[in-house]
Amino acid sequence: MLTALFLIAFIYFIACYKGYGGFLSRTFKLDKNKETPAKCMYDGVDYCPAHPAVLMGHHFSSIAGAGPIVGPITAAAWFGWLPAYLWCLIGSAFFGGPHDMGSLVASIRHEGKSMGEVVRRWIGPRGRFLFLCFTVLTLVLIVAVFLELAAGTMSNDPVVAFAAVVYMAVAIVFGMLVYRFNVSLKVSTIIMLPIVMGACWFGHAYPEFSAPFAMSVDTWRLILVGYILLASLMPVWLLLQPRDYLASYFLYFAVIIGAIGMIFGASKFEVVLPAFKGLTGGPGDSFIWPLLFITVACGAISGFHSMVGSGTSSKQLRKETDAVSVGYGAMLLEGMVAVIAIGTIMISGSVAKGGPVITFAQGFGQFANLVGIDVALGTSLGALAINSFILTTLDTATRLTRYQIQEFSNYKINKYVATVLAVGGALALCYIKTGSAPMWTVIWPVFGAANQLVAALALLGVAVWVKKDLKQNNGFLMIPMWFMLITTVVALGQMIYGQVMAASTNVVIMVVSAILLVLAVLMVKESMSSQSGTPASR
Repeated sequence: MLTALFLIAFIYFIACYKGYGGFLSRTFKLDKNKETPAKCMYDGVDYCPAHPAVLMGHHFSSIAGAGPIVGPITAAAWFGWLPAYLWCLIGSAFFGGPHDMGSLVASIRHEGKSMGEVVRRWIGPRGRFLFLCFTVLTLVLIVAVFLELAAGTMSNDPVVAFAAVVYMAVAIVFGMLVYRFNVSLKVSTIIMLPIVMGACWFGHAYPEFSAPFAMSVDTWRLILVGYILLASLMPVWLLLQPRDYLASYFLYFAVIIGAIGMIFGASKFEVVLPAFKGLTGGPGDSFIWPLLFITVACGAISGFHSMVGSGTSSKQLRKETDAVSVGYGAMLLEGMVAVIAIGTIMISGSVAKGGPVITFAQGFGQFANLVGIDVALGTSLGALAINSFILTTLDTATRLTRYQIQEFSNYKINKYVATVLAVGGALALCYIKTGSAPMWTVIWPVFGAANQLVAALALLGVAVWVKKDLKQNNGFLMIPMWFMLITTVVALGQMIYGQVMAASTNVVIMVVSAILLVLAVLMVKESMSSQSGTPASR
């Protein structure tokens, strides 16, 4: 079963890349000779053209995080592996793919600015205001959550922490070699990649080196705050590009090991998770719709991807035609990671103690053992791969929040103040408590719906641009937009109803859900007005 599922997904994604990717390229009218913002607005800090392999590494590492692992594993545990598997395949190709590539291309056609600028231009200033409200609030929550995830992962395993620190240092050296000493990308990769990949083994073999990294969650949280404050302000060529490029090899390694595990491990591993558990599951025994579609985010479609595509990636795209591999290809690759993640829970049968990330790491360790890697080392390698994506997403999200706060203020706030506001907001969610729980844990149940609502609104913004500027049929964007919009609105409505009917009402969730619903309705109203010929004045 594992073999068949992997091969079906692999062939399917290759066919989609060739077929539907070509359709998207033609529809968006990509021109390899047209100058991109990375070149015409080059500043050496945020706008900096990158080799496609480097940009692919950045984009993929940033959009992945723990998303294609946590969501699919959780959904599979609730409803069975088949619904999660099918949604990852369909969603990646026809929902997330057009969403990601559309956001990236729309941004490069608007000076590399965020989807907020696209919305302002083609829907109106009120639409921009509403969209940026969504994205800034969502990004601050993402920074808070990934700060906690990274601090927790590094405090739980000093080997992973040691390897992560080595990895960051190597990335800076890599950036200096390529961009300042003109060492070729190939030679730099050959020199630096073994150091990064070997750091985890070294930490296991010589625990005296990793032991000093055994620190508390609170200590790691403060260290990481200092890291993201610096990393989000540094020139992209010095840390962001090389780090994410090197991180992408962890992903490729994970995909290769996952492929080996699913193809050759079918006879060794028993599938114990049912294909279908029923139409209800999860918290409160909820119905599969809309819960499945807001739980599986990055493995199928995620609003965060539009923020990365129109935030950092669009400022580094060297040629317009690179958008196919970076925008569409990265989404399909993430769908493949989601399939492998589903494979790990299929053989475990349930979510392991410690959550979906540990479930994936343990399954990865078993897959790695097929090629002679010790299970414990393989588990740490799996955890390191996830942690590298978490760290990447963490400081990329901080940089994106800085961009959006500056756009929101019409650039009246400088990048230093914007960065402090972004990190300060995230820390407030970590330290301010409601009862005994940090604020981010109270708000987190709303995140799935909020993130997917951003995806729906990003699709809406791209769709209006495609219709009004490119003069193309936008049905391929509007169909997934309406599905995601209705799905998330229903999910938010259920959350509000659940809180109203609960014996103990969570006022925060109810208020946040209501605000998101109102913002969504107003945003769609602005869009409909603009398309009917009565847009708000620009």
